[in-house]
Amino acid sequence: MSEPTRTDVELAAYEIVKSAMCGVMRQVENIKRGRRQKHGADDKGDWQKHIEGAMGECAFAKWRNVYWPGKGVISTPDFEGKTEVRTASKDHYSLMLHPDDDDQAQFWLLCGINGRYSVKGWLMGALGKVDELWCDKGNGRPAYFVPQSWLHKP
Repeated sequence: MSEPTRTDVELAAYEIVKSAMCGVMRQVENIKRGRRQKHGADDKGDWQKHIEGAMGECAFAKWRNVYWPGKGVISTPDFEGKTEVRTASKDHYSLMLHPDDDDQAQFWLLCGINGRYSVKGWLMGALGKVDELWCDKGNGRPAYFVPQSWLHKP
């Protein structure tokens, strides 16, 4: 399948509602099962994280013109073929990777908020886990922060 040439994606109202409800379902499941955020994240903004993450996945599916199953299953890839989507709120943010992220997965970065996103690019997990990219951006959550200049363009 060839990649689309456009990089901006705007979700329709029904897509925002569907993906927001998927994010809500993810958070409710975490509450009911007593799950905490991974990688040192505090529980402030849990709802927003899950909703924006789900909207980013929905936007990626729309951009790729593929089916998005919705809520998904914890600890499984976001899409078939070990494809993961990371959503960041600011247009200049980096792709965040964690040590336990799958080295063989393709990680895509989408930047945006509230149903409007820009597809920035992708990188295989192993290629972003280099010592020079490991840092703590001041929130007590160290990770690999891969600059957009390292990403394969969409």
